[in-house]
Amino acid sequence: MTLEFSVLASGSTGNAFYVGTDQQKLLVDAGLSGKQMEKLFAEIHKDPNDLDGILVTHEHRDHIHGLGIMARRYRLPIYANEKTWKAMEGKIGDIKLDQKFTIDMETTETFGDIDVETFGVSHDAAEPMFFVFHHNGKRVALVTDTGYVSERIKKTVEDADVYIFEANHDIEMLRMGKYPWNIKRRILGDHGHVSNEDSALALTDVIGNETKRVYLAHLSQDNNMKDLARMSVSQILNERGFHVGRNIELHDTDPRVPTPIYQVG
Repeated sequence: MTLEFSVLASGSTGNAFYVGTDQQKLLVDAGLSGKQMEKLFAEIHKDPNDLDGILVTHEHRDHIHGLGIMARRYRLPIYANEKTWKAMEGKIGDIKLDQKFTIDMETTETFGDIDVETFGVSHDAAEPMFFVFHHNGKRVALVTDTGYVSERIKKTVEDADVYIFEANHDIEMLRMGKYPWNIKRRILGDHGHVSNEDSALALTDVIGNETKRVYLAHLSQDNNMKDLARMSVSQILNERGFHVGRNIELHDTDPRVPTPIYQVG
């Protein structure tokens, strides 16, 4: 049995991530409408009825917009930490008590044959956390929505087989762009989002012998472009001897189009 995943949607308009095995199927975040979520699942030929639960990274709308709808429609348990649960009050509608579960930060929880390791990130949310998924010695690390990649995060995610890694903005595009200064300052700050350059530099510290793929995620629609992100990250990785296209594949993600299912193995 292999670990498989798809980045269903990634960006400021909505985020969702599917990961599963033959035994266990999980959704991380549901940042689009219920209808859009169902469309994304149809595009990867998966049935939401087969899901076993939803993990929540944090309470921002682009991560929970369709959470309540998906949980109620498919009778799915939701797993979030206590501060995130509190922050989601009034945002996701009524959730039955037997669908509410707490998962703590800096722990490893077992879901069927998938071990889910949680870790905190630096973002302007109640207690944002992301995940490393373990199955049969393979690891997929999901790292977005952080203002910087700390040494603690690097240690947690180092030498994963696959990274879904934030490359939110090009610094010059952001600085010259239309956003008000307070928004620019938030994005550039320690509780904002990682730039293309900082993403690449962090990746050079965590990529190991097992690493085969990197998906650049949570690209800003106003302050980045896929080609620019790929070029910026590739240039730094190549300069550091990582040989994009030979040793490591670099992939795009999209706010509306899911990545093809990839089996890690």
